[in-house]
Amino acid sequence: MYEKLNGIVLNTVKYSDRNNIVHVYTDEHGLLSFAVPQGNTRGARMRNAMLMPLSLIEMEARMVPGRDLATMHDLRCKQPLMSTHGDPVKNAIAMFMSEVLVHVIQERERNEALYTYIYNSVEILEHAQRGVANFHICFLIHLGALLGIEPDTATHRDGYWFNMTEGTFVPSAVGLGRYLPPHHAAVIVLLQRMRFDNLHLFKFNRDQRNEVLTIILDYYKLHNSTLGTLRSPEVLKQLFV
Repeated sequence: MYEKLNGIVLNTVKYSDRNNIVHVYTDEHGLLSFAVPQGNTRGARMRNAMLMPLSLIEMEARMVPGRDLATMHDLRCKQPLMSTHGDPVKNAIAMFMSEVLVHVIQERERNEALYTYIYNSVEILEHAQRGVANFHICFLIHLGALLGIEPDTATHRDGYWFNMTEGTFVPSAVGLGRYLPPHHAAVIVLLQRMRFDNLHLFKFNRDQRNEVLTIILDYYKLHNSTLGTLRSPEVLKQLFV
């Protein structure tokens, strides 16, 4: 059975001497895995260029019931990402976004809100000019809301601690759980105001931005067991001043 799908490429991994596996987040079926032939022909190189992380594609997909791997046909690029894949900084952000998404998305089912958010984020990154150094922070914050792990900022008060385990703000760090002290808790609240159109208003130096990223990833790991060790954050941490 063939079906026309739109998708966002997450990553490509070697499967055998003949095939790679490409993980694609699709509009109609969530996460799908495709067997894609390797090769060094002109056609293979063109296909590989369309299957870079976060590429926006459309295709005819053949899915066989009972099989984990689908096949793609008539692959087309929906929108070239010249800036994202050509600029070293944006490319590093794209690699980070795709690595996180590979870990946190497991469902093979339609999720229109999540697909739309990721798709729009890719488009915004492609055209972003100001505040790019904060883009990955903003992406994680609002992705968390769609994953059901958004901090409950309504519980915040001045001087409160943040209970990372429960996702709530509390008067003191007592009992079980991971806690952030009040000065870090206040930053968590501030970050909820970050949007892609106001990234440039959040002024962090490298150490501050790296600390924020570490805290957010630690929070993700507490609430998502599939998020293991990531390689791309170390690249990001060296990029921005």
